Amino acid sequence: MQLYKKRDFGTFISDSFAFFKQYGKNYFKNFILLNGLLLILMVIVIVLGFREFFGALVGSNISGQSYYLEQYLTDNLGMFVGLGIFLFILSTALMTINLLFPVFYMKRIAEGKTVIKTDDILTDFKSNIRKVFILYAGLTLLVMPGATVLFGITYILVFLIIGIALMLFLLPNLFNTVTFLCYDYFNGKRGFFESLSYAIRSQFSYPNGRESSPYWKYWGSTLIMGLLFYVVSSIFTAVPMIIYIVKLSTTAPDGNFEQNPMAGNFGMVFFVIYGISSLVSTLLMNVLYINSGLMYYDSRTDLHQKVELAEIETIGNNE
Repeated sequence: MQLYKKRDFGTFISDSFAFFKQYGKNYFKNFILLNGLLLILMVIVIVLGFREFFGALVGSNISGQSYYLEQYLTDNLGMFVGLGIFLFILSTALMTINLLFPVFYMKRIAEGKTVIKTDDILTDFKSNIRKVFILYAGLTLLVMPGATVLFGITYILVFLIIGIALMLFLLPNLFNTVTFLCYDYFNGKRGFFESLSYAIRSQFSYPNGRESSPYWKYWGSTLIMGLLFYVVSSIFTAVPMIIYIVKLSTTAPDGNFEQNPMAGNFGMVFFVIYGISSLVSTLLMNVLYINSGLMYYDSRTDLHQKVELAEIETIGNNE
């Protein structure tokens, strides 16, 4: 698949699925091998570390004993602070690896490789370890807090109706900016802030400044793919809640909710299913990452002609 070329709105979506049709088996095999341990570790932390907390939360709410939850938090404050810090570090590290895996994978394809091994991706991580840590720090300490503030303000405005429209524009733009930052930082010689600047500017104009703005096709493609992701992932995330509601309605038909419904085997099954749904959502996010990667390669019009000429020369040499 040729990556460095101009694409329109519909081509972004069709080429995203074509990418997985061509590379999907190899892509997800490497993704699971590289991220599997961290994903499993996160699920274990959620299942074991927070099972009792959610059980206490649900149990206190349905029994009308809010003081029980307060007492539970007070007695286990140290454990929850420690787990919270550990889960934050683990989740942000996993987020960074998830963002960079498609970056390195597509970079290998852009360089002409057709079969990519896990060792290739690991080599890319090791050879760029300094930049990986800089990106991690920049995303965690700069981009994430800024995005959280913008998202919080927009979320508050949802109650004024206008926030809904702002949310539809903000989320795709934030997502594209973060992914463009990752792609540009590891596909060129720019520094972190230079790549961040490019990630923002490229949403609105091409480098040559002579072509029409790509904003609407970037925004529209990410919005459509995001909605598809939301619908599909919601099916999986809704399963634990349906099971919980069924359990609640069948175990306490007389309205007596003294027993914690999250206790015992049911609680374990509930969180295992929730963990599986989280894993599925993580895998599905890769479709959005690849879609955004195609946009990045579309934005690099300064390299389109060079790549096309290089391919023509390769064909001539083969003949």
